[in-house]
Amino acid sequence: MILRINTRTRTHAFEKPGAYAGLGGRALTSRVIRSEVPADCHPLSGENKLVIAPGTLTGTTAATSGRISVGAKSPLTGGIKESNSGGIVSQKLAKLGIQGIILEDKPEQDAPFMVIRVSKDGVTIEDAPATGSMGIYDYAKILDEKYGKAACAVIGAAGEMCLKASTIQFTDMAGRPARSAGRGGMGAVMGSKRVKAIIVDDAGAPGVTYADKDAFMKAGKRWAEILRTHPITSQGLPGFGTAILINIINEAGALPTKNFRTGRFDRASQVSGEKMVELIEKRGGKAKEGCHVGCAIQCSQMFVDEKGEYVTSGFEYETLWAMGPNLLIDDMDTLALLDRHCDEYGVDTIEMGNALAMYMEAGVIPWGDGKAALEMLKKIGARDPLGRILGNGATYVADAFGVDRIPVVKNQSLPAYDPRAVKGVGVTYATSPQGGDHTAGYAVCQNVLSCGGTVAPHSKEGQAELSKNLQIATAAIDSTGFCLFVAFAVLDTADALQTICDLISAKYGQTVTPNDVVALGTQILTDEQEFNKAAGFTKVHDQLPRWFRQKLPPHDVTWDFSAEELQAAKV
Repeated sequence: MILRINTRTRTHAFEKPGAYAGLGGRALTSRVIRSEVPADCHPLSGENKLVIAPGTLTGTTAATSGRISVGAKSPLTGGIKESNSGGIVSQKLAKLGIQGIILEDKPEQDAPFMVIRVSKDGVTIEDAPATGSMGIYDYAKILDEKYGKAACAVIGAAGEMCLKASTIQFTDMAGRPARSAGRGGMGAVMGSKRVKAIIVDDAGAPGVTYADKDAFMKAGKRWAEILRTHPITSQGLPGFGTAILINIINEAGALPTKNFRTGRFDRASQVSGEKMVELIEKRGGKAKEGCHVGCAIQCSQMFVDEKGEYVTSGFEYETLWAMGPNLLIDDMDTLALLDRHCDEYGVDTIEMGNALAMYMEAGVIPWGDGKAALEMLKKIGARDPLGRILGNGATYVADAFGVDRIPVVKNQSLPAYDPRAVKGVGVTYATSPQGGDHTAGYAVCQNVLSCGGTVAPHSKEGQAELSKNLQIATAAIDSTGFCLFVAFAVLDTADALQTICDLISAKYGQTVTPNDVVALGTQILTDEQEFNKAAGFTKVHDQLPRWFRQKLPPHDVTWDFSAEELQAAKV
């Protein structure tokens, strides 16, 4: 069933899926947005909708299948957006038999914020407990006390203020609101609808059903074996988290440093996955944990301070880079505090790292000054004007302070791979309907890691086709609820894609083939590109900023794709 909630009237209805039957995750969010949202509407208007959807395999026993998709027209990019997160909300929705939640319309701007609670007994909507200047972690505790320990999707100060880089934070297995639907300003859409939190309680829920449980268990056993035996999903990511990439990408000369001026950071080892794990183990933290129940990869962690007290979890490569080499900050504890404050206020760490770089470019705060960066970030929680500017992202800060070196595509900040040195991911940045986004087509696999084949990272040859194929595959994976990191094992294992098909077939009682998976990914991208086209995007928007044509040390590589050449990466 689909749960549709009118946030203006505070009414709800459960609907049969109808035209949305069989869709989950990103496939559902993008189809609803294309079908029901006017492409030329204002993202914060009542015409926009926020869609929250578990994947088609979420709630099952399939390993690493608990991700959730959040979709809307993005306040940041002005185009369609799907933001993906871990946490435990997704699995609980699936066990309640809810295919997706659609938030629509909006109350008056001065209406009180609301809390929506979903359980087997139905839906309740009531005024949210007062927030004051409280951060998300403390607010999550208040929600636990009032509604009982369940699962929560919640916005912070940034979402309440409808800032363009605001996130929706999802609680993990320990009740910490540390998992983010981070990119594209989904928190602002939720805030515009005056929804502070959505609580999902699956106590007594019927759980998911299987058309052929024995076949599902057999395929699930093989699926777990595939993840358990691949070196990246069984050793690299569990051993050092995604931060294992700091030293690897730095060595490749592709680690963007000082706002993409060079591809190497001379103090990279101080902010690496190896350093992070060393500190965690020394201080009594936790170097390996999952972001949701049933995660077989366990690439998250619990980072603690020198006193052994919890600071943050999900201390990701992108965050370490954005706040570290990108800003010339090399202190792990400072980076952990920056990450924690992003979670507290509900803002995207990638966007904040690049936005803080704009403040440094303008001379408002010094390069490498972690204390100044933290004080600037705190201004979001204080609702200070400088904090409001920061919370609207890199372009907004650059416009306010006259900076022209802005690393964005479709107004979304670029992640932690310089596109001149990893050209496949550069093609993805340029052409993905999502804006600058590495997860939309992670060509780092073939360009740097030699996973799923090898494509020379500095050459244009083969990059457009590589990115296109990865974008199709990624869109399909995002629809299942699988973590994107399963792709490492899928790319290198002959029967992995068929195993995914077997899981879906056994779950739903319909024969699904690899061709069907490709067709699904293609349709998702078509939905997204057609929405963006109606919103006014053209091939001119499918390109990197011109200054990326400058040489990048140490390899002196440049970005040399024309807009026409990049169209080969589009479906």
